[in-house]
Amino acid sequence: MTSDEARQRIVQLSAELNEHSYRYYQLANPIISDYDFDQLLKELEALEKAYPEFISPNSPTQRVGGEITKEFSTVFHKYPMLSLENTYSEAELREFDNRVARLLQEPYEYVCELKIDGVSISLIYNNGILNKAITRGDGVRGDDVTANVKTISSIPVRLESGNFPGEFEVRGEIFMPRAGFVKMNQQREDEGDAPFANPRNATAGTLKIQDSALVARRPLDAYVYYLLSDQATGLTHYERLNMLKSWGFKVSDVRARCSGINDVLGFIHDVGESRAELGFDIDGVVIKVNSIEQQEKLGFTAKSPRWAISYKYKAEQACTRLMSVDYQVGRTGAVTPVANLEPVFLAGTTVKRATLHNADVMASLDIRIGDFVFIEKGGEIIPKIIAVDYSQRAADSEEIKFIQFCPECNTPLIRNEGEAAWYCPNDAGCPPQIKGRLVHFISRKAMNIDSLGEGKIEVLYENGLVNNLADLYDLSYNKLIDIEKVISSDDKKDKKIGFREKSVSNILAGIEKSKEVGFEKVLFALGIRFVGETVAKKLASHYRSIDKLMAAGSDELINVDEIGEKIAGSVVGYFSNPKNLALIDRLKQSGLQFELTDSGTKQSNLLDGKTFVVSGVFSVYTRDGLKTAIEANGGKISSSVSSKTDYIVAGENMGPEKRRKAEQLGVAVISEQDFIAMIGGEK
Repeated sequence: MTSDEARQRIVQLSAELNEHSYRYYQLANPIISDYDFDQLLKELEALEKAYPEFISPNSPTQRVGGEITKEFSTVFHKYPMLSLENTYSEAELREFDNRVARLLQEPYEYVCELKIDGVSISLIYNNGILNKAITRGDGVRGDDVTANVKTISSIPVRLESGNFPGEFEVRGEIFMPRAGFVKMNQQREDEGDAPFANPRNATAGTLKIQDSALVARRPLDAYVYYLLSDQATGLTHYERLNMLKSWGFKVSDVRARCSGINDVLGFIHDVGESRAELGFDIDGVVIKVNSIEQQEKLGFTAKSPRWAISYKYKAEQACTRLMSVDYQVGRTGAVTPVANLEPVFLAGTTVKRATLHNADVMASLDIRIGDFVFIEKGGEIIPKIIAVDYSQRAADSEEIKFIQFCPECNTPLIRNEGEAAWYCPNDAGCPPQIKGRLVHFISRKAMNIDSLGEGKIEVLYENGLVNNLADLYDLSYNKLIDIEKVISSDDKKDKKIGFREKSVSNILAGIEKSKEVGFEKVLFALGIRFVGETVAKKLASHYRSIDKLMAAGSDELINVDEIGEKIAGSVVGYFSNPKNLALIDRLKQSGLQFELTDSGTKQSNLLDGKTFVVSGVFSVYTRDGLKTAIEANGGKISSSVSSKTDYIVAGENMGPEKRRKAEQLGVAVISEQDFIAMIGGEK
C-alpha cells in the first residue's frame, strides 16, 4: 500500500466508523455487528500505527484516551451555567405558569424534557470540532475536562454534516446507565476495589480522573438538551433540539411540546410512572418555554432563568417487613443498627437493607421484628426507614433492645454523655475499626494511595500484613506477590481478590508517593476523632509540627481558631495514648511529613491577625483561590461569622444569613475588588 492509498483508506475508515458510531449511539439503530465494527477499528489502528503522520486528533481511535492531565484548568463560561428553580409541587408549577402568562401577555407553549441525574457539561464547538468541554463549576467558571469527554462515544468530536454555526455551545448531561454501573461495580468488587454508591457519584468521580485512558473504560453516556450561539439558529427550543440531533448529537426522545400546564402535568405523571424502565436515573422533568424570543423576553433572575423550572419527583416509598437487625462497627467504633428487610422494589432497585441510624432513632420509631415499615431512598440513593405501620403489628411483638456488647469483638459498649451513638472502646483490637482506619488513611483526601482500596485492605488485614497504619510502610514485593483471598458472594460464586506483579508495583509506588503528602493531610489521615480536613489544616498551620501539637494541653488548644473543648479533649486523649505515640514514631521513621514546610507560597504579612469569611461567587478568584490568597498574605479563614471575624469577602449570591449576622455583629463586608486592593493589587 502506498502512502497516498493509506491516507485515503484512513479517511474512508474514519468516516465509516463515525457513521456506525452515530447509528449505534445516537440512533440506536446499528447496521453492522459489534465484531465487524471492532474489525474496522483494528484495521484503522494498524494503518495509523504504520502511517502516524495521517493520525487525526479526531480519529475514532482516539476515543480510547491516554492523555494525562496533571490538573484541570479553570475556564470562564461565555454563558453562565445557572441552576434551575426547583419544585415538588403541582401548585407551584401552576404559579410558575401564571407568572409566565402575566409577563408575556401572549400565547406560548412549553417543552418538557427528562431531568437526568448526572453531571452537567458545556460543549464548545468551533467549525464543527469539539474545542472544549467544561463542567458547571460554580456557574461562572468550571473545569476543562475536554480530554476525558472526548472518550465518550455518544459525544461527537467532529460533526460530519449539518448547517451548524461556526461557533456554538451545547449544554448536556453526562451520566452512567444503570446496566453499565452495575457491571462496573461488579468488576470493581472482583478486583478488590470499593464499589461506587450510585451512578451519579461514579460519573462525577470519573470525569475528574486525570488519565483519560481510565475514563474511556468507564460506561459513560450523554444527552444534550440546549443550544447556545450568537448566530441565530432555530426559532424554538424544540426546533433546536431536532437540529442538534440532525448534526449528530444524542438527544433524548422522551420529550414533548405542551400547549398548557395541564399537558405538562400529564407528561410529568406519565414519566413518573415509567421512569424505572428508562435504563438511567432521572430525578424529575424540566419545563421550558419553547420560543427562543419569549425566553429572551422573560430573561433571568440572579440565579436561574425565568422561562424554565424543574419539577422534581418526591422520594419513592415502599412498605415491607422488618426481618432482623444487624449492627455494624465503623472506624471510630460507632455502632450503627442496620435493618434487614423482606426484599422490595423501590426506585429502580431491589432494597434489602436500610439504616436505622442509632439507638435513639430505633426507640423513637418503636420498631420491632416483624413490623411492616415504610422506606424511602434519601436523595434517591440511601434507603431509610421513615415510619412503622402500627396497624399491622403482631400482638406478641417485643421491643428491640440495643446490643450491649460489640458484635465484632464482644467488648462492652460505652455511650458518651450528650452523644447518640454507642461505641466499642476496643480501638486497637476490633477488626472493623482497624480496617476502617486503614481505609480512611489511604483515602483521596488523606494520603491518597489510590492503588489500594477497601477490598485490598481487607486482604492485607486477613493475611496478617497490616494491623495499623505504620504496617503499610513495611510492605514489600515479596510480602505482597501472589497473596489472595476467596470471597463468597450471595450468588454462590466465589470471587478472588489477588495481588499480581502490576498490582503490587502500583501499590508500592503509591505508598512511596504518599511520603510526599503534606503535614495537614497526614494529620487528617491519622483519624483522630473530630479532626476533619478543616480542623487538621488549622492545627497544622498553628503548631507547624506534630511535636509541638503533641505537647499542647487542652487549655492551649481551645485558643486556636475554631477549636472547642470537644476537639481539644479528643486531640489530648489521642496523644496521651502510648500506642498512638509509638505509631507516630514508626510513621516518622518511614519518612512521612510531620512538619509544615515553607513552600514559598507565603507572599506577605499584610493580613496577619485578620480572620476572613468568604461567601458567594467571584469574578477574579475561585472561592478556593480566594482562600489561598488570604492565607498566602497571612490571614486566617473561618467558615462561620463570629465576633472574631474581621472581614467578610462577599461575592454574588452571598449567603443572606452570613450578611444578617455580619450586620448584627458589625463585621466589615468587603467586595472582591476591595480585597485585591487590600493586598496591593489593582482594583
